[in-house]
Amino acid sequence: MSRTALIVGISGQDGSLLAERLLAEGTIVHGTSRDAAANPFANLVRLGIRDRVVVHSCAPEQVAGVRRLLETVRPDEVYNLSAQSSVGDSFKAPRETRDSILGATTGLLDAIRDVAAPIRFCNAGSGECFGDTGPEGADETTPFRPRSPYAEAKAAAQQAVATCRERFGLFAVTAILFNHESPLRPERFVTQKIVRGAARIAGRLAAGETAEPLPLGNLDVTRDWGWATEYVDAMRLMVRAAAPEDLVVATGRAATLRDFAAAAFAAFELDWEAHVVSVAEHKRPSDIAVSLGRPERVRDKLGWVATIGMPELVGRLAEAVDSPANADR
Repeated sequence: MSRTALIVGISGQDGSLLAERLLAEGTIVHGTSRDAAANPFANLVRLGIRDRVVVHSCAPEQVAGVRRLLETVRPDEVYNLSAQSSVGDSFKAPRETRDSILGATTGLLDAIRDVAAPIRFCNAGSGECFGDTGPEGADETTPFRPRSPYAEAKAAAQQAVATCRERFGLFAVTAILFNHESPLRPERFVTQKIVRGAARIAGRLAAGETAEPLPLGNLDVTRDWGWATEYVDAMRLMVRAAAPEDLVVATGRAATLRDFAAAAFAAFELDWEAHVVSVAEHKRPSDIAVSLGRPERVRDKLGWVATIGMPELVGRLAEAVDSPANADR
């Protein structure tokens, strides 16, 4: 029989890419948005899969509504990819960020408990929960030291998942995802801001026009950047593992924002130093100096390894700026 999956928050980068991967293997895919009638599901359209996904309106923190949806869809797997996803934006609306992340997670868990069906649940966690990992990186045993409202909420949500797993026997896991990118990211994320900014500057210079420099924050911050399609594959493996376990999903390699900017401008045959400025107003409060994951356990337990690192990732993002339909997803 076909497997059925419910992706809560299907319209975002990860939800859309996960839907694409699940459909390719023959899984029936349902997805949610808070207002499905008003949501254009642009990422699903871009991937060419909008007509193959059944969408529903659902507020994941409202247990009764989620329970009705679960009883209708009868999913084998539920993926929680909903809520606010920007660390920077979480400082502007800390309470809303905490409520949306933790509220969605506990609402889904409570509804799954209520229907008492053998549903497997995967929650999207974050490497931000570790705070500054230092150059040695973080694994599943590293204590959480969150430094943003976003990270605080993700840490609390992961604890809620672990509690339901241990207390109620749910097959529930958290994929502790470090930074992962694709052409589906909006420009409010710094990776897309850099790549698209470099493309615009290159275009203006080619047209004989002047180009304002690209303002960025702290160029010394170091991140573990991976390719989003590989990361949603890790979630699929985790939810189908023999036993539930929270795992770090990362490349295990880190680069500075300066390195990322240099690679992005080089993709358009430009010298980044001539076109990038670091300005105080773009520096994030309580910014993390180094965020690096140690993914040895997910490799050993599930055989998952990130194959695409920062330089190739930047090249793919640059290619997608001009030819999104041809970009290798």
